[in-house]
Amino acid sequence: MGNRVAHLLLLLVLCYGLTMAVGLYRGEKEDWRGDSTEETQAGREQEWFMLQDSKRVVKTDAGDMRVLRNYGGRIMDRPVHIGFITMEPRSLFVPQYIDSSLILFVRTGEARVGLIYEDELAERRLKIGDIYRIPAGSAFYLMNAEEGQRLHIICSIDPSESLGLGVFQSFFIGGGTYPTSILAGFELETLSTAFNVTTDEVREIMTRQQEGPIVFIGDSRAPRLSPWTKFLSLKEQDRLQHLKRLVKIQQQPSEGEEQMTWSWRKLLNSVFGQENKKKGEKAGKSPDSYNIYDRRPDFRNNYGWSIALDESDYQPLKHSGVGVYLVNLTAGSMMAPHVNPTATEFGIVLRGSGRIQIVFPNGTQAMDARVKEGDVFWVPRYFPFCQIADRSGPFEFFGFTTSARKNRPQFLVGSSSILQTLRSPELAAAFGVSEDRIDHVISAQREAVILPSASAAPPVEEEEVVAAKFEKVQKVIKSVGNGMIMGFD
Repeated sequence: MGNRVAHLLLLLVLCYGLTMAVGLYRGEKEDWRGDSTEETQAGREQEWFMLQDSKRVVKTDAGDMRVLRNYGGRIMDRPVHIGFITMEPRSLFVPQYIDSSLILFVRTGEARVGLIYEDELAERRLKIGDIYRIPAGSAFYLMNAEEGQRLHIICSIDPSESLGLGVFQSFFIGGGTYPTSILAGFELETLSTAFNVTTDEVREIMTRQQEGPIVFIGDSRAPRLSPWTKFLSLKEQDRLQHLKRLVKIQQQPSEGEEQMTWSWRKLLNSVFGQENKKKGEKAGKSPDSYNIYDRRPDFRNNYGWSIALDESDYQPLKHSGVGVYLVNLTAGSMMAPHVNPTATEFGIVLRGSGRIQIVFPNGTQAMDARVKEGDVFWVPRYFPFCQIADRSGPFEFFGFTTSARKNRPQFLVGSSSILQTLRSPELAAAFGVSEDRIDHVISAQREAVILPSASAAPPVEEEEVVAAKFEKVQKVIKSVGNGMIMGFD
């Protein structure tokens, strides 16, 4: 009886092990091939490297924010979400801090960003092409102070420091009934004591805002009773005096109150008391923004150009561990097949349309998708890929990488490819062809990094044409020569 039970247990263990092994095999296969069934395989593969899980996290009349979430997985070295912020003219994204760091890229319009940096308020004006970092946990606000232009911002959202409560978690400093200020969670008496004002005054500032996280300011569309509109309707000195009466800041606060008082005063004074600051003027010691369009391309030829920013170019990137890049391809041109050895890449199509081809480690095609303006794709670290512009016009895409170090992509084709470096008898043997043949194929492309389309490629020299034709004739003679002789025997 004991042996029978032991054998049964052993059989169950073996069955469990076999099930787990098969499951892991299937899981790996489905990971690489997108799905286990042939009917859905093609569709799933095309979607796998496209970020399409869009979630609107903010929506008001004054603007919205949506986020494309990346769920990561075993082949993702570090998940990064992509955010899109749209703000109407004369609008404000109210003061808050979040549990993730942001890298902002101004796509269109101009923004004013205020950030508490090392206990001081730093304010920057951002224009098209500017890049700016907001650390996780740092209080900030965004404003579109322009009269007639929408503001569009693309941002990377690094959740490595997040609480895991969603895509990211906002903690709104300014607010009322909607959004709710984090201060509202304290008892009125506690806030009254902390601010040194009456409970009625605390109640007033904690219940007035109800227009959402993005609100109009100083605009006909702003609600009459909005505290933002009321403040901005006052003259600058009156606004400052009103704030002082509201908060009744003591001249010599205690050490515990001092940091909170200064942070609030600087944040509010910046929003309501410095509206007339000259364009381009900056305050505070936060790092400056970096304009990617002002930088000379790292690579340029007749078929396009590319720019890559790392921590040596813009020091704040070091703290986020995120790199930035921008590529522009002329109609029909191609970013040569290449590999990123140090980072996963996320791309957002800014202009035009084209194709993205990605290859699995086993040499099969992972994706061949057509993309257009607004589409977002990602490419895992080590996976070979290329981007090809449609012949209808230029193809421009911007993106982030999961490393702030110099990426040094490895190109597989072109005059600067790793095949050129590896050219040897061993390489020819690996492909199973002669050295002359592999040399001819590798040397045929004279361009590097960004390659022309077939129609734009430079003509092959006449000598090479003759040599190629002679080689073909030799192959024909070798393949059929013996058969012809044997036929006449």
